[in-house]
Amino acid sequence: MNIVVCVKQVPGTTQVKINPDTGTLIRDGVEAVVNPFDEYAVEEALRIRERLGSGTVKAISMGPPSAEEALRSVIALGADEAYLVTDRAFAGSDTWATSYTLSLGIRSLGKTDLIICGKQAIDGDTAQVGPGVAEMLGIPFVAWVRKVEDVSKTHIRVERMMEDGYEVVEMPLPGLMTVVKEINVPRMASLKGKMRAKKTAVTMLTADMLKADKEKIGLTGSPTQVLRSFVPQRKTGGEKVSGDTVDMVNKLKSTILDLGVVR
Repeated sequence: MNIVVCVKQVPGTTQVKINPDTGTLIRDGVEAVVNPFDEYAVEEALRIRERLGSGTVKAISMGPPSAEEALRSVIALGADEAYLVTDRAFAGSDTWATSYTLSLGIRSLGKTDLIICGKQAIDGDTAQVGPGVAEMLGIPFVAWVRKVEDVSKTHIRVERMMEDGYEVVEMPLPGLMTVVKEINVPRMASLKGKMRAKKTAVTMLTADMLKADKEKIGLTGSPTQVLRSFVPQRKTGGEKVSGDTVDMVNKLKSTILDLGVVR
């Protein structure tokens, strides 16, 4: 089975800073890591390969040249090959343009039976790229997978997590699934794997190599665009209410009525 895992490099911090002039993230000095949810996708791909006893696991990412480091960490875990879709022409891509670009990258890898993605990236939190890629490729898709019950060359049966339980879904292959953190516990890279990652070449894929439509990539090909980003100002103050229960309730009620919240 030929498995492709989509991986994204994200800032490894919650202390996000934004340039007040450009409205973009300040990435200088910020550690970059593999998107945590993608680590579960990589682990599940490796487990499926091990379960079937054969096959390949290819990792693909879209990003700047520095994202090569994230792909090498995936190779260290056991991925067979790694591909980086990178080009200045891709800059400013929204989720639609990213899905289009990644779908071209995946098509270029040849026959693919299963694509696995993390449920979302921690920087954008849209959860749109996984299903977007499936739509672009014209293949079935299942989200929020918490367990793989059965897999063969023709189908995969999974448990899809729901708010009040789970559903068992069988999907024909080729197909795409996004996984949640409940699906497994990611392994640590071995010394042998790290040594292999240093020697393995990461293949670069540019817009020209993928024959991408220039009207569908980057900022030009993005139906949605960020006009402004900012850090919300923290508000302080407030009034502390004390006294017995009846007095506090009456005071809160009076305040709410004065504010016009309740009419």
